[in-house]
Amino acid sequence: MDPKKNAWPGRAVLAISGMTCDGCANTVTRVLSRVPGVTGATVDFGSGRATVTGNVRPEDLVAAVQAAGYGAQLSPGETAGGE
Repeated sequence: MDPKKNAWPGRAVLAISGMTCDGCANTVTRVLSRVPGVTGATVDFGSGRATVTGNVRPEDLVAAVQAAGYGAQLSPGETAGGE
């Protein structure tokens, strides 16, 4: 299976649940940054949103956050391709 199949180049926004402090946001940022293909990740604890840039499958981002013990869902309409 091609790991880049269904990957998107650009930016995606994830809704993150289960964060209770800035430390949680830092953990989610680290987890997202380690997903292969991610070039940048920022998490805003106040809004519960993560913004990720790179060339990666959205399912991989969600799975990584869930494996760390938090909820994640791709925010529809907030993904942009990098053309």
